[in-house]
Parts: sequence; structure tokens; C-alpha cells
Amino acid sequence: MMLSPDQAEADLSWTQSDPESMLNGLKSAGCTSDEPGEGEDRPKCKSDQPLSREEKRRRRRATAKYRSAHATRERIRVEAFNVAFAELRKLLPTLPPDKKLSKIEILRLAICYISYLNHVLDV
Repeated sequence: MMLSPDQAEADLSWTQSDPESMLNGLKSAGCTSDEPGEGEDRPKCKSDQPLSREEKRRRRRATAKYRSAHATRERIRVEAFNVAFAELRKLLPTLPPDKKLSKIEILRLAICYISYLNHVLDV
């Protein structure tokens, strides 16, 4: 929820400390009961509609297990990417041979080297 500059914090219902006014706010938002229904942990609200596919995806991605698995996959992907650059770097001639090159420098040097090899084959 974004606050406009002219909106005072006192206007926000979630800042109220009075439980009665909070309960009234829930009822006005569409809650039919302040007691959980049978087999439910929380009050049943009219706004409890089935979640959209996007909302389900968003909630799933918010879990610690998902974030950890995603971080692991990303780390593996980046390591494979760096290994590929290291292998390409070994194939390129430079002076000195152990000169540290950035990824963009490796790509540019590879383009030049391929052009040179094509020129050598054409002659």
C-alpha cells in the first residue's frame, strides 16, 4: 500500500490498536464471521477467492525452500558460464599468455581471432 503525502497514518485501519475497531474493519472488508469455520484456521471472508495462477506462483516463490533452490541453480549456471569463458580464453592467443581478460575482452578477442583464421584459410 502506497501512502500519499497528504494521507496521515492515523487514517490507516491497521494502525489502530483498539481490537473492536479492527474487528469492525474486518467485517466491513467482507468477513462474514469473526470465528473460523469448521476445519479452518482463520475467519472466512468473502474475499477468500481461489488464487490466480500468478498469485500461486508469487506465493510459492516467496518460500525459503524455493529461494534456496533457485540460488543453488543460479550458482551452478554462473559456474558453468565461467568455465565456458575460461575454456574459450585458453584457446585465444594473447601476450602475455596469462593476461587477465574480462568477459567482453574475451568475446571481442574471439571475434577477431575467428576473423583472422577465416582470412588465413581464404589466402
